[in-house]
Amino acid sequence: MRAALLHLKKDPVLSVIIRRHGKFAMDYKEPVFETLVRSIVYQQLSGRVASVIFGRLKAALGDGPITPEGILKLRTDRMRRLGLSGQKTLYIRELAKHTKKGSVVFERLSEMDDAAVVEHLTQVKGIGVWTAHMFLMFALRRPDVLPTGDLGIRMAMQKAWNLDHLPTPQEMEELAAKWRPWASVASWYLWRSLDNE
Repeated sequence: MRAALLHLKKDPVLSVIIRRHGKFAMDYKEPVFETLVRSIVYQQLSGRVASVIFGRLKAALGDGPITPEGILKLRTDRMRRLGLSGQKTLYIRELAKHTKKGSVVFERLSEMDDAAVVEHLTQVKGIGVWTAHMFLMFALRRPDVLPTGDLGIRMAMQKAWNLDHLPTPQEMEELAAKWRPWASVASWYLWRSLDNE
């Protein structure tokens, strides 16, 4: 991580953010089915609300990890009563079906490059590029992901670089070019820069 921080501190704006927020400590998860289900639950919800709903889902499935078989045994109306929207219920069930039939294979993801992982996961209805980027960063631990669709990253960039608008994906890529190959680390610090407002 020392090499990443030395590299990123060459960007004077990012250097200030890194000094202010200290040690890098990304909260990694395992690259498994349950982690992607968790990502779907957390889409567009506050962390606290999502955590409650995810906890209910885990409890409804009993001990052990969340599996495709467990999800498919749960009735749709039961999933809705746990607090999942109709769309998220559909997306989680679609992921379970794809995983069960072998069109999504979690064991192969670590062997794929980032673009192939995004393509592999986004074949499932409800898994977009943002969710695939989160999986790359937090589960597969890829060091050079820039989630251009993440509102938090866009807001942090707008604030840190005093932009008069939220940056477009193209503008984000241009700002982040000098962070390569450590864009994931830079992104983590940008998220942290919004925490202490």
